[in-house]
Amino acid sequence: MADIFESDGDRGTPPRYPRRLLVDACCYVVRSGCSWRMLPKDFPAWQNVYRTFHRWSQQGKFEQMHDRLRAQWREREGRTHMPSAAVLDAQSTRSSPQGGTSGYDAGKKVKGRKRHVLVDTLGLILAVSVTAASVQDRDGAHPVMANGMEK
Repeated sequence: MADIFESDGDRGTPPRYPRRLLVDACCYVVRSGCSWRMLPKDFPAWQNVYRTFHRWSQQGKFEQMHDRLRAQWREREGRTHMPSAAVLDAQSTRSSPQGGTSGYDAGKKVKGRKRHVLVDTLGLILAVSVTAASVQDRDGAHPVMANGMEK
């Protein structure tokens, strides 16, 4: 994964922290769900990690990492790196009042959001889309399928 996160130019000041440490810090926050300010002292300052996470997210580096890890796992399991079949499912969940669009799923009687997930036959994620709960499954499937098939 080093080639994904290492910068290829010699511009600017040299990095203060190893890229591996910044990747580990980003993964820690995502995995644990802690706030940026509660990042353990073993990692660089939270401001530095947050800026790096934001920049890498905009560049799609975490998606590249996920795609590469998924391909490696599929090959380890004796499969081709690109799946030939996929499964699509949607789930409505309640949401908090902060941010994002929400709607009412009359079938599930849930007010909140709906996540549409496309996985391969091993259960590895190919694409995810989050919509208002009021979006029908058939309407929410198109963006997920389009995004999952272009990989």
